[in-house]
Amino acid sequence: MIHNIEKIWFRNKGGLRPTISALLYCQLAYFGGAALILSLNPTFMIIGTLAMAHGMVIAAYLIHECGHNTLFKSPHHNAMLGKALNWLTGGCYGTYEDLRTKHMQHHVDNVDVTIFDYRSYLARHPTQCKLVQTLEWLYVPAVEFLMHGALILAPFLFKDKKDQRLRVITIIVVRFSLLLMVFFYSPAAYLCYLLAYTIFLMVLRFMDALQHNYGLTPASDHHIDLIKRRGDRDYEESHTFSNLISINYPWLNLLTLNFGYHNAHHSKPTVPWHDLPKLHRARYGDQADCVIPFRKQLSSFHKGRVARIFGDESEAEGNRFAQRLQNGSAIGASGVSFLTPL
Repeated sequence: MIHNIEKIWFRNKGGLRPTISALLYCQLAYFGGAALILSLNPTFMIIGTLAMAHGMVIAAYLIHECGHNTLFKSPHHNAMLGKALNWLTGGCYGTYEDLRTKHMQHHVDNVDVTIFDYRSYLARHPTQCKLVQTLEWLYVPAVEFLMHGALILAPFLFKDKKDQRLRVITIIVVRFSLLLMVFFYSPAAYLCYLLAYTIFLMVLRFMDALQHNYGLTPASDHHIDLIKRRGDRDYEESHTFSNLISINYPWLNLLTLNFGYHNAHHSKPTVPWHDLPKLHRARYGDQADCVIPFRKQLSSFHKGRVARIFGDESEAEGNRFAQRLQNGSAIGASGVSFLTPL
């Protein structure tokens, strides 16, 4: 029976068990964490905050899988699940269709394009810039909060998204009403949710920061040549890096649903998350130059946390970024999350 269900509904052989397991864990962590937070028991609230944060992390990377249609045979079913899970991540203010289109552009054109150039915005507003720099120095993912805020306001800021205004207003009313109810129930519970969401954004930002040195390109006529496909498979491979949590203990990479096997993912984007370790070993072996040691990831993330706001364009030149990754001094990128299709 299980084999028949898998054959009918799931895109890949052996995909039923890992997919259902990840979905069940995601729901248990998110809603179970919420229940623990609402218990108002201090110990349970701490556990619940961490569980909820990780539930959102798994939800985000399942959305990524849906975007690549790696879970179900039908794109419609992938889209349905992706849209539902996006309510857990808070990325539902943008449409799933925009999310998927933007992410496919990342794969096809080897570039990260944005219609909201937060760097120019901060350069024009020194007070906000100083605030963001201070928060980032304190490890608060201020740029990600800024991008999520822009996602909410996008239908009111950009003409090509004005048809989404009613949809966004409805989502704002629903989500903010729920948050208000939590606040009235317990301000401490509300703060736990905010902390869980902050941890969630920190994890996604940590994983995104060092995987590419494509740079962030504003979507304007002035940059039209930079938006076109930059190169071939060799270009993509040389500008992509794998940030595994552990090489010796591969199960730890499940904490981010194997998203760290990024070179393997870019080499075959339709391979599901549970098959990426096998693909990585087949293509790169146990010792690969594209793999960033975890301690070097931590070093780069720490040292570049303020400079990363504006980035370093020189890292797109030659092998400078790769060298910096290996000595733990890379800057990397901010504001490139697939959850904020701007």
